[in-house]
Amino acid sequence: QLQLVESGGGLVQPGGSLRLSCAASKFTLDYYAIGWFRQAPGKEREGVSCISSRDGSTYYADSVKGRFTISRDNAKNTVYLQMSSLEPEDTAVYYCAASPNVQYMCVPPFFGSWGQGTQVTVSS
Repeated sequence: QLQLVESGGGLVQPGGSLRLSCAASKFTLDYYAIGWFRQAPGKEREGVSCISSRDGSTYYADSVKGRFTISRDNAKNTVYLQMSSLEPEDTAVYYCAASPNVQYMCVPPFFGSWGQGTQVTVSS
């Protein structure tokens, strides 16, 4: 079973930054598309950013473009989400997930293996 573990969440003031990490065990991340998703209370889980396995192409939700950056370090078997200029609306539980599909969309149904999530709270 694929295992993903997120870390790096926490409490940050508006305008601050955080870097989330998604570490994989029992499989090699570079063969999978990896996505970051978030879910705020009372809202559906949404795709924040995804990175493909084949060419490293990336996707960002409009709400985070220019503020978040996804990257992967295959040597460390880890994918990162650098979040800057954080806003209270970014408050949510953030999950990473893996998809074996070469062609996919950055939405939850395409991803079958999920981490346990890490809380990000943006508040003054």
